Parts: sequence; C-alpha cells; structure tokens
Amino acid sequence: MSHSHAHLTRGAALASIALAIFLVALKLWATWQTGSTAMLGSLADSSLDLIASIATLFGVWYAARPADEDHRFGHGKAEALAAMFQVMLIIFSALAIGYRAVLHLLQGGETRAAESGIAVSVIAILATLALLAWQRYVISRTRSVAIKADNVHYQSDLLLNSAVIAALVIDQYLGFSRADPLFGIAIAAWLLWGAWNAASEAVDHLMDREWPEERREAFLAVLAKHPDLRGVHDLRTRTSGADDFVQFHMAVDGRLTLDEVHEKMDEVEARIAEEFPGVEVLIHPDPEGLVDERGVAAEELLPDLADRRGDGA
Repeated sequence: MSHSHAHLTRGAALASIALAIFLVALKLWATWQTGSTAMLGSLADSSLDLIASIATLFGVWYAARPADEDHRFGHGKAEALAAMFQVMLIIFSALAIGYRAVLHLLQGGETRAAESGIAVSVIAILATLALLAWQRYVISRTRSVAIKADNVHYQSDLLLNSAVIAALVIDQYLGFSRADPLFGIAIAAWLLWGAWNAASEAVDHLMDREWPEERREAFLAVLAKHPDLRGVHDLRTRTSGADDFVQFHMAVDGRLTLDEVHEKMDEVEARIAEEFPGVEVLIHPDPEGLVDERGVAAEELLPDLADRRGDGA
C-alpha cells in the first residue's frame, strides 16, 4: 500500500472515530430525555460504530505495513479481518435492538420530549452526511474494504436517524404508540441486511476471489497488445486490502534466449504498470505450444491472438 493510500485510510478511520464519540454522547442524552426504543437502538448502533471504527483504524494501520519475512504478500488482509469484526458487531447490535423493540411492543411503553430526539437526529444526519462524503472519496482512491465496511455503518445511520424522527413524530404527534417499537424492529432488520452486504466483500478478500470478469478482460486486453506475446494461460488474480496481485503463464517464441525472454517480460510488466498501476505481477514464461497445466488453467485466454499467429504462420 502506498504512503498516500495509508494516509487517506487512517484519516478516514480517525474521522469516523471522532464522529462516533460525538454521536454516542449526543444520543445518550437524547435517549435519557425521550425514553425512545428507536433512539436507544440508534445509540447502541453508534456505540458499536465507535468500537468498529477503532477496529478499522487498527486494520488499515496494520494493512499499510510493508511486506516482511513472515508476510511476503503484505498485510492487506488485516482490512478484511477488521471488516468481519465490524460485521459481527452489526449483527449483535441488530439482535439487541430487535429484542428490545419486541419487548417494548408486547409490554407497551411511551416516549417523551420528542423535540429533543428530533433535534439530535437532525444533527446526527448532517454530521454523518459529511463523514460519508469523505469516506466515499477515500474509497474511490484506495478501494479499502475496511473503510467500505465502516461506510456501511454510517449509511445505515442515516436511515436509523430518519427512523427515529419518524417514530417520535408518529408516536407523539399522531398518537400511534406502537410506531416506536415497530421502527426499532425495522432498524434491526436493516442492520442485518447491511451486515450481509458488508460481509460479502470481506469474505471475497479472505478467500482470494478472482477479479470481476470485466477487470480480467481489461487486463488481458493489455497483454494482447504486446507483439511478441504468443499466448496466455493460468491467469490468477486476487485482491488483499488495497493491494492487487496477478500471476500468469506467458507463451513466447521458444527460440529466444533467456535474456531475450526476460526483456519481453519486462516490456509486458511495463505495459501492465501503465494500465494497472500498483499491481504486483508474477510471470511464468513458457515456450509457445508448451502447456503443462490441466483443466481451466490450461485454457488459452487469448484465442484471437492465437488464431492470428496461426494465420500468419
């Protein structure tokens, strides 16, 4: 991970911690003032956001460490581990909120001081929108999976705070006392859905899922531009935190010397660096026509290129 990427991700994590501390203090006061289950749910979510944001800070800090003797591929997966920790906290928060809301629905309860709760929720929405804008910028520059998971937290906060406002208005001004616990249940369901979505990308990173098909095709298109490349097979791609890794077998003219083959590989790596900066590449050269692999790994990935070579022979 580059220094600028590490600086951006750490800055985003620190910003989310600062916001979480502010929101916890604000919602603690609002919960005491209103007695609202929806506000309690929002407080619980912000409290867990604080813990999750601290985990995010640790994750992006550790992921930014350079490769060492024990971790030759770097520490990028620390981000995915931090994201999974956040997911577990989201699930815990959702279950706790749902349980409290169901009890409130069955046993009854009332809210009070709706104006305080509404004012706090509006402040929280405005502050969260500012953080989300900053996080989206950082994600666009770094593709940090940990910051993406943190971003899911705060996206849900927008809905949480809007739901609190709606619950208090319906409960106190429209006289429907069950609105507050019903909104609490809806909030819990939304958090569970967000946890599922946040977990998906983290699991993909931990399981070394291949790049999306369109990105693989774009990568192959770069390789196809090299005039001396005779074929490509056994392409393997993966992402670890903000770092990308690619390895593949490259077929070349078998009559080339070792020095000439090495020169061709350097040229291919230079082309890749122009189109996919920062990607770590490992190339295995093969003489044209030699494929030792089996199954999918043996499949020629540039058939049009192979056809052109055949037509020109």
